[in-house]
Amino acid sequence: MYETVVVLSGGMDSAVLLADCVAKGQNCVAISFDYGSKHNASELPMAKAMCDHLGVPHTLVPLPFINELFDSSLLQSGDAVPDGAYDAENMKSTVVPFRNGIMLSIAAGYAESVGARQVVLASHAGDHVIYPDCRPEFNEALGKAIHLGTDGQVAIAFPFARMDKREIGDLGRTLGVDFAATWTCYKGGSAHCGTCGACDERKYALRFDEGLDPTTYLV
Repeated sequence: MYETVVVLSGGMDSAVLLADCVAKGQNCVAISFDYGSKHNASELPMAKAMCDHLGVPHTLVPLPFINELFDSSLLQSGDAVPDGAYDAENMKSTVVPFRNGIMLSIAAGYAESVGARQVVLASHAGDHVIYPDCRPEFNEALGKAIHLGTDGQVAIAFPFARMDKREIGDLGRTLGVDFAATWTCYKGGSAHCGTCGACDERKYALRFDEGLDPTTYLV
């Protein structure tokens, strides 16, 4: 039986969240989703490797219908991922409709099935502008729905909701997270592009300008 289900993408935020939960002594299981994003092939093996390193069981859930039915430049079926700042207007094309609502619902059902009392997600304050399913009002409403839908058995929590990505990076550094073994770039590929909004935000978070970012970028 587990205490916490960690939604783990293979990105830096969820990697720090998993490491933090483990450091706090929580009995965790991680769940990842293959929904057809351009970067799933780059990040999901890293999610599995993180779990192997920390001794945390890992479950991968395929969601092919998202890539087949939904419209987003983040998906393999979508247009090219734009370059630009993370909060730029054109980055809204990377929104995957109701992605977190779908994934958190699945994670909640899984948590109830394995006896876990909570699901945690690493969405943070920097996500709020672009992604409606990362905003506090959404989190609160979905939390109430999951509480009711599981008869009070499962809660969802967003431990980084008031933190920005740099604060998460700093926390991860204190926890010994190997950020070179995490993935952020929305374009996928063998190396981070260095020009998309996600890479731009990663550089800020990991203090690239201070020489602390271990990531290899194409630009």
